[in-house]
Amino acid sequence: MSPDDTPLTLLGGRSARDFLREYWQKKPLLIRGALPDFVSPLAPEELAGLACEEGVESRLVEEHGPDGPWQVSHGPFDDATFARLPERDWTLLVQAVDHYVPEVNDLLAQFHFLPRWRLDDVMVSYAPPGGSVGPHVDQYDVFLLQGSGVRRWQLGGVAGDDAPILEGIDLKILERFTVEPGQDWRLEPGDMLYLPPGIAHHGVSESADCMTYSVGFRALSADESITSFADYLGEQLPDSLRYADPDLTPAAHPGEIDDAALARMRTLILETLDDPAQLLQWFGRAMTQPKYPDHPIAAEVPADGDTLVAALHAGLTLERTPGSRFACRDHDAGRATLFVDGDAVTCDARLARHLAGDAPLDAELLAFPEAVGIVTGLLDRGSLVWPDEAADDAEDA
Repeated sequence: MSPDDTPLTLLGGRSARDFLREYWQKKPLLIRGALPDFVSPLAPEELAGLACEEGVESRLVEEHGPDGPWQVSHGPFDDATFARLPERDWTLLVQAVDHYVPEVNDLLAQFHFLPRWRLDDVMVSYAPPGGSVGPHVDQYDVFLLQGSGVRRWQLGGVAGDDAPILEGIDLKILERFTVEPGQDWRLEPGDMLYLPPGIAHHGVSESADCMTYSVGFRALSADESITSFADYLGEQLPDSLRYADPDLTPAAHPGEIDDAALARMRTLILETLDDPAQLLQWFGRAMTQPKYPDHPIAAEVPADGDTLVAALHAGLTLERTPGSRFACRDHDAGRATLFVDGDAVTCDARLARHLAGDAPLDAELLAFPEAVGIVTGLLDRGSLVWPDEAADDAEDA
């Protein structure tokens, strides 16, 4: 049996192939016991501590805030902030917790039937009873794993781009929300709900220890994609490539933009855009771009090739930095492009697939002739780290 056809507990006994065919970007799926006996790797107090750190993206949503309904505050917070909060009706959300907590990063291994470069981050939320962010719509795929406590989820079907939202608040809360029949569930630890883009949903805490892990996936909008690709191409194109009209004929009117002029410009733009090699280079960089500009953190001391070889032979194993993104694309003649954290390098296809996959980064790397140079470069930029450094980075966060 192919691994793609193996039943997965995470998917309720469905195979990855069946899930992708029947549910992915098509319809929601409730999975009871997706991670049986799951114990949240974080306590609410630890999540609050993370939200007090500089550089960690966090939000506090209060349904009845001191300055009005549905008040949103952005971290970092302090002890005084949490001390003033009531016993219910608020939510703390912390983004990219997988960057800072190794045990949360380890959860992502459960989702390796999906392209890693599609992953955005793991957001963790805590809410006392009644806490929520209101009924809303996300334009990306998300798996909502209940970590502790109980959360009630209600779904309202597909909401269009023109669905009215409440005005005057820093949240896109739907003005109208109607629960669809049979789309109302209470999730307990280990239960998970998959939502494709565009589905209206509302989650409300029903316990004092409600923590939810949201595994979200990236989806560039057409606006973002066109703008980003155009910017990338603009950096590559020569100044000499311009609008030209060697076939120009006498103008019927000096101010008219005729069909021929539009056709020339259309050809220039389309031929410039329709370049598969440039599309690959942009796409690989765009989809591995770090979530935050200060990630990864470059090494203070350049890596030494001889030291790397000795360490790997001694049994040490490198780690991919939590939050770093790897992808690869095979070419001809056994070569590939390896994309890492928004950059790219051409190398042996076997090495690229090894680094961009799940394989341990141990002495087997040394079987590839280019490995030492590429791995030291990834160590220098912080995309790879030694285990002790990964633990230190997590503690610093």
